[in-house]
Amino acid sequence: MPKVTEEHRLARRAQIVAAARSCVIEQGFHKTTMADVIRTSGLSAGAVYGYFKSKEEIVGAIAEDALSTVDEFFNTLLASSEPLSPLAALDAAIHQVVAIAERPGGDVTRVAVQAWAESLRNPEVKAIAVGKYSQLREHMEAVARRAQADGTLDPDTDPRWIAQAMFGLLPGFIIQRLLIGDVTADNFTAGLRALFGAGKS
Repeated sequence: MPKVTEEHRLARRAQIVAAARSCVIEQGFHKTTMADVIRTSGLSAGAVYGYFKSKEEIVGAIAEDALSTVDEFFNTLLASSEPLSPLAALDAAIHQVVAIAERPGGDVTRVAVQAWAESLRNPEVKAIAVGKYSQLREHMEAVARRAQADGTLDPDTDPRWIAQAMFGLLPGFIIQRLLIGDVTADNFTAGLRALFGAGKS
């Protein structure tokens, strides 16, 4: 029997995650079943269950796929030696969220909103959400610490509190974009600059 390469495994896994994302976007989290994912993926049940034991595990993989891009973005942002304000980081992060949402395969932020709601009743989904979003908030805390070191933020404010406030703005943007539809990354960040007295800089 030919040996399955790591490249082949990663491609199959990505195929299953893409199928699940498509199902959840189209049908919603509750209506999507493993049978739907299997059918949409075009693979056998054994192949799909060989990678994921439950729908919740696949939701975690979808989140991992989306947030890995955000991780890379923040790592690049923090690697720069240029001054970095939380406002500039939020501006860039919100534009990154839109870029992720507009990738081929469907708007993954729709899955994120459903996962937030599901996490209130499902401990397994909650554990996934807490892990992923805690990681994102840690990046924001690093931005806050950087701004405090640069002298652009109050050094006496706990950077965790700053990260909490920064993180809280992202779901608000996503929900308005999905439900109301009249918000863009540009007008939202322009509003943030006005709100925090940053003018047009």
